[in-house]
Amino acid sequence: MLSGVRLCVRSLCRGWSVRGMSLSPRQINRWPSNETSEPPTDSPRVLITGGLGQLGVGLAQMLRKQYGEENVILSDIRRPPNEVYNMGPFVYADVLDYKNLRELVVNNRITWLVHYSALLSAIGEANVALARTINITGLHNVLDLALENCLRLFVPSTIGAFGPSSPRDPAPDLCIQRPRTIYGVSKVHAELMGEYLHHKYGLDFRCLRYPGVVSAHTKPGGGTTDYAVQIFHDALSTGHHECYLRSNTRLPMMHISDCHRATIEFMQAPESQLSLRTYNIAAMSFTPEEVAEEIRKHLPHLRVTYNPDTIRQTIADSWPVRFDDSNARQDWGWKPAFGLSELVTDMLASIREKRTNAGLPVS
Repeated sequence: MLSGVRLCVRSLCRGWSVRGMSLSPRQINRWPSNETSEPPTDSPRVLITGGLGQLGVGLAQMLRKQYGEENVILSDIRRPPNEVYNMGPFVYADVLDYKNLRELVVNNRITWLVHYSALLSAIGEANVALARTINITGLHNVLDLALENCLRLFVPSTIGAFGPSSPRDPAPDLCIQRPRTIYGVSKVHAELMGEYLHHKYGLDFRCLRYPGVVSAHTKPGGGTTDYAVQIFHDALSTGHHECYLRSNTRLPMMHISDCHRATIEFMQAPESQLSLRTYNIAAMSFTPEEVAEEIRKHLPHLRVTYNPDTIRQTIADSWPVRFDDSNARQDWGWKPAFGLSELVTDMLASIREKRTNAGLPVS
């Protein structure tokens, strides 16, 4: 037996090869049959990769409220703004640097890993090689670390994991996918690798397919659904928004608060409640014209013009218009809090406050 190495519950007992050492079942003592992979009763220690993207900071804030500031570590390869740095622990982490990640996991006694590092749909199509490296090689690094260290691993998937041959209205959890973007292909790869490693080695892999996420707190990050964020900024600044999708392009969307809450509730759910490793989650589905009409109830002057971008429109046309999230609702009690009217009211209030505090004019 190798001293100094804590081996994962079922993974290494079945012969998983740790980097730098080959282990067979004969070298590893099996855990007692009454052992389970449920989390300990004390607070998890959480590492979030890609933490300066759209989702990381808000998720870290919610987790810190529940588990304590020092138990949630945000990471990225970029220098954080002062307000983010002062919120709680922040470290440099490059998902392509396996040794760096391993040191962070071991030194900080990480038990939950939330892997947000990725290039999104539109940016990924502009740089396929980089997207392949970050989205797939980076994924393999965190999969290996999760297996070696018995981590509960969360990797988000996306509406982009579906393709033109998928059922569109609604898209179920299990169906033909076959996406046509490198982002979507990499997310299907993540879903399948995670499920494979769960069934073969016992990895506690968890994945949610996010719809378009709408947030007032981060700038659009190169996704196909980003118009649904930019339109609010434009409505309160210039009063005019030029949309890169057709007016009738319907896509699933979600307020970021619901997205964070779904992620935390899913991570907290006992494994015994999960019938799947990857679930759809849904809240609403709307078109650019529908969200514009809802905004006009507050800002009647809003003008929207349409200039469809070929790449983003083609991507959007290959995606589902609605998600079927009945399994998430049944298995672990998922239920959204925000509909379209609540989302619009909250977004306008939040962005108006941010612009006012920054001394910027409000249209």
